[in-house]
Amino acid sequence: MKLNLLLTGNELMAGDIIDSNSAMIAEQFKYFGWRINKKVTVGDDLALLCEEIDQLCTSADVLIINGGLGPTVDDLTAVALAKVTNTEIAEHPDALAHLTQWCAKRGYGLNSSNHKQAMLPKGCEIIANARGSAVGIKLKHRGCLIFATPGVPSELRPMLTNEITPILEGSYHSDHIETLRLGAFGLGESAIQELVNEHLGDWPEDIELGFRASMPVLEVKLTARGELAKTKLPLWRTKVGELLGDHLLGELPISLPSATVAALKEHNLQICTAESCTGGLIASQLTGVPGASQVFPGAIVSYSNAVKHRLLSVSEADLAKEGAVSEAVVRQMALGAIASTGADLAIAVTGIAGPDGGTPEKPVGTVWIAWGTADQLKSQCFHLPFERNGFQNWVAALSLDLVRRYILKLPEGSELMKRYQR
Repeated sequence: MKLNLLLTGNELMAGDIIDSNSAMIAEQFKYFGWRINKKVTVGDDLALLCEEIDQLCTSADVLIINGGLGPTVDDLTAVALAKVTNTEIAEHPDALAHLTQWCAKRGYGLNSSNHKQAMLPKGCEIIANARGSAVGIKLKHRGCLIFATPGVPSELRPMLTNEITPILEGSYHSDHIETLRLGAFGLGESAIQELVNEHLGDWPEDIELGFRASMPVLEVKLTARGELAKTKLPLWRTKVGELLGDHLLGELPISLPSATVAALKEHNLQICTAESCTGGLIASQLTGVPGASQVFPGAIVSYSNAVKHRLLSVSEADLAKEGAVSEAVVRQMALGAIASTGADLAIAVTGIAGPDGGTPEKPVGTVWIAWGTADQLKSQCFHLPFERNGFQNWVAALSLDLVRRYILKLPEGSELMKRYQR
């Protein structure tokens, strides 16, 4: 099946809203092996809409039009479809019944603006909309099956699942696919690809290896097409997992905070944080994991030197001599947090997030991290050359991975950590 996609709306062209619907459509369809051939976005221009609909139909079996079915004058999809197919706009009885019922449920009458949504190309079929006022439109042009869908994501999703996908399954071959997604931290795409090239030279043609770079967890995807390929997935998942080694967090959805919480639960440990430059970000990420209360008694955000001294018992002499961003201070922060919360482990961070505050000896991006127990406390300095938010996020990610490795007795140094160590 050749599938094209047409998105319409001035708000898309102006950047007022971000297109998430095309990603939703691609995500739902890829399970069936259907991929979008071509995607076009146009504004609320009737002539341009007609031109693109006609052209896209010549190169596709199916065209999905998203947007332009609303009650206002700039919603032009129904009119464009009528012009392209040389039909009239007429009141559709089923669309009118839907609109009347939709308005009645909300306690108001059908007005002229809403009535516009019942004016559709004559002879078209409608697609049920379980959530909104605008029904979808189904018709054919140049042998291409057209589905016009609403632009509201919460209306589009059930329409795709319950209405459009069953129609397509009945008409087009579906090569159901299965995808395994692994989350890794500390290795880049090129490094993983080199490992695969070197150690897995017999990679099967019916399993696709792919990557999606994101911060901080890299997604490694194994996609199998066809029943035979699916039976091979467990074996190749194991092989890739062995290659990733201690960089593998697990199968997505997984995050560094959830992997750390899982390790803490597995070993019946509790952790606390003492944060300066991250402002509580690490604590926030940990407490975002369901069940974190079992392993996280609390945190201290010690942004000022006075709070470091008063709440974490950091030596005033060391603050004056070594500075807040120093090994002596970060270790005392960790010990003070353990003493205050009674936790088994701590993460402590102090650094220079920028854009100001750096010196030649301690440039912007410098951070000291301490992690471990009171008896086995480790510390390391890193230089993370990112803007402020990026710096804070990378400090949090490195800290969580360091403590995850500590709990699981894994090697401390990933390639990423070695790159940024000072």
